[in-house]
Amino acid sequence: MQIPVVNRSRHPLPEYQTDHAAGLDLRAFLDAPVTLGPLERALIPTGLAVAIPVGFEGQVRPRSGLALRHGLALVNSPGTIDADYRGEIGVLLVNLSNVPFEVRDGERVGQLVIAKHETIAWQPTETLAPTGRGTGGYGSTGAG
Repeated sequence: MQIPVVNRSRHPLPEYQTDHAAGLDLRAFLDAPVTLGPLERALIPTGLAVAIPVGFEGQVRPRSGLALRHGLALVNSPGTIDADYRGEIGVLLVNLSNVPFEVRDGERVGQLVIAKHETIAWQPTETLAPTGRGTGGYGSTGAG
């Protein structure tokens, strides 16, 4: 799939890090480092804008290594980039650790996955077909 991209950063375009990776690494595009204190969040710019085809979305996801080693997550994970959005991609990082973390220019701060999606039409009804689970909510399928 070909996706038009505008790169206003000084970094190379996002790349897959392995042959079978689903996500392309997004890099911070910063004039100066950004320090995230414990429980602080910041929108980290990437300098990238894309034109995602209709029927697809971009999903901005966290990087597992940053989560494991530094407690960094995305506030809205995954963040959705709609097919009609043409602005800069940002990564909304939050520091869930108890120590500050410095985000530097060029650092891989998230990943982008392009995924197909469906557009639905609601079918109003008074009842739904029964299932084994029924209306059981969180934890209703048992422990383990």
